This record gives sequence, C-alpha cells and structure tokens, in this order.
Amino acid sequence: MLNHVMLGSSDIERSKRFYDAVLGTLGAGEPVRNLAPSGHVRYFYRHDGSNFAITEPIDGAAAAPGNGATIGFKCHSPEQVHQFHDTALANGGTSIENPPGLREGNMGALYLAYVRDPDGNKLCAIYRPR
Repeated sequence: MLNHVMLGSSDIERSKRFYDAVLGTLGAGEPVRNLAPSGHVRYFYRHDGSNFAITEPIDGAAAAPGNGATIGFKCHSPEQVHQFHDTALANGGTSIENPPGLREGNMGALYLAYVRDPDGNKLCAIYRPR
C-alpha cells in the first residue's frame, strides 16, 4: 500500500547517523543522498521492498513530530527488537512507554519496543510471533 515514509529533521546529518545505525540493525545499507530542487538534503533508505527517508523540511519551517504518529519497523525476532531499541538509545534516541517486551492484546501477541528519534519522531520495532 505504501511507497515510502519520510520524516523531517532539524539536523539532517545527526539524523543520518541515527538512522544509519538503527536501520542497520534491520539490514538496511547506506542511504541514497538526494538534493531536492529546492536545495534541501534528503536521504532515502531502501531495504526489503520498503523505502524510508529523512529530509530537511522543504518549507523552511522547523521539523516537528506528528502527534499520534508512529512509524513501525518490522523485525524478525525479539532479539532484533532489543537490538533496534538499544542501538537507538546509543545513538541519541529515547526509550518511551514500556520497556521492550511481549504484549498480549486483541491483535494477538506482539513483541514491541518504542523509541523517539533525536527529532522526537515515535518509532516502533515490532515482531509478530507466530
């Protein structure tokens, strides 16, 4: 359904360092650097059929996280969820909500970890046990 997800950053190189490390835990390699026609820098990460990007806000306003927005990253094991979480913390992210772990609910069992990136965007590492 989705082609890509893009988040704004107030410090694009700081965000690149953060996402290089965090998305590296999922197997993503170096992003493609793109210069928008406006002159703003963007980085595109491509992995496993998905696209994720970070950008300097093209309108020139400050980057701001969406209230109620969460970007979920698919993990292949509980260990990968922890690695994502711990790598985020080691690279300027903040742990939020409950510690990483299994949650049972009406959507079934989910192994989750929530963090905020250095710009305050909410990220979720998620593994769905079979």
